[in-house]
Amino acid sequence: MADNGLSIGQVAQRTGLSVHTLRLYEREGLLASEVRRDGSGRRVYSAWDVEWLANCVKFRASGMPLTAISRLAQLVREGSGNEAERLKLLREHQRHVIEQLAQLRDCLELIDGKVASYEQHLAAGASGDPWQQQLQPAPQERG
Repeated sequence: MADNGLSIGQVAQRTGLSVHTLRLYEREGLLASEVRRDGSGRRVYSAWDVEWLANCVKFRASGMPLTAISRLAQLVREGSGNEAERLKLLREHQRHVIEQLAQLRDCLELIDGKVASYEQHLAAGASGDPWQQQLQPAPQERG
């Protein structure tokens, strides 16, 4: 099948998507081109399909909803003339990813601080929970 395209199993291996997911993506209109069929009715994918699916994997990993991927695929299938709408859709998702990155940076700062505290705590040979010790009031001096 190498000369005529790739089987669904080959595409699953190359993209990391399951055969079930590939069929779902086709049903949901997430592919940027129609999947061809061979003489026996089996799906035949092109290199372009694999490239598009690799993009879809990244879109999904970044939180893009299936409806947005479907809309983008529809616009690509329609051909030229709708590039402004494609750009708008991608810019909206870009803003979403930038917001996610900012939230993740905040989370990482918190985790980095906790890791550093535990490392210092353990390096000093201290016992007990360092966070509980910080929350306890300091003993008052007696005069």
